[in-house]
Amino acid sequence: MKTYIRRREKNRELLLFYSGWGVDENIFASLINDDFDFILFYNYFSTEPLLLPEIKKYEKVTLIGWSMGVWAAQYLSDKSGIIPDINIAVNGTPLPADEKYGISQRKLEGTLNSLNEKNIKKFYYRMFGNKKTFMKNLDQLPHRDVSSLQSELRWMYNRIMESSETNYKWDYAIISEYDKVFPVKAQKLYWENQPDTKSILLPMNHFLFHNWNSLLDFIRY
Repeated sequence: MKTYIRRREKNRELLLFYSGWGVDENIFASLINDDFDFILFYNYFSTEPLLLPEIKKYEKVTLIGWSMGVWAAQYLSDKSGIIPDINIAVNGTPLPADEKYGISQRKLEGTLNSLNEKNIKKFYYRMFGNKKTFMKNLDQLPHRDVSSLQSELRWMYNRIMESSETNYKWDYAIISEYDKVFPVKAQKLYWENQPDTKSILLPMNHFLFHNWNSLLDFIRY
């Protein structure tokens, strides 16, 4: 697993972001600024301990789990030692490889076994929703190769199969109505059975953050 950290001494707000599969810090480059500290976890491929700098005191800590990062947040959050004030799940569930509440195991295994440059490009198309949005965000695409993506997906899939759901409290669940990556029906079905989580349906795609000027604007929204 890799960690990207951006900090400024004056900042009193921290965003802890567990990304989905297949991305890196480049996709968030235009969404982070000097108004908040940012820690991104991505490229999950090992069980090595999280190596974080000494965490200063913040007035507010927000955790976002996006896509498979919803599962990753629950799986890894205890290891970070950081207790968020707000937890936001975006376009995912804690059960990402599930016939009812996630992506089917058959589909995940098929992706793992047939991963190539062409399929990766199709995945990013679906992630952004269409070719127009994909081309608009071309500079933001992850700098990852096939081997890296395959290793990450294999590690995540194996850990997901081994792990069980925890009693993690999510304050909000954001569901994109036009999500082409994580089944919308599965998301709705899971979160409607979580009475302590407020669900919000938005007319957007799987990667939706570019609809705001920054990740802080998204949180405030």
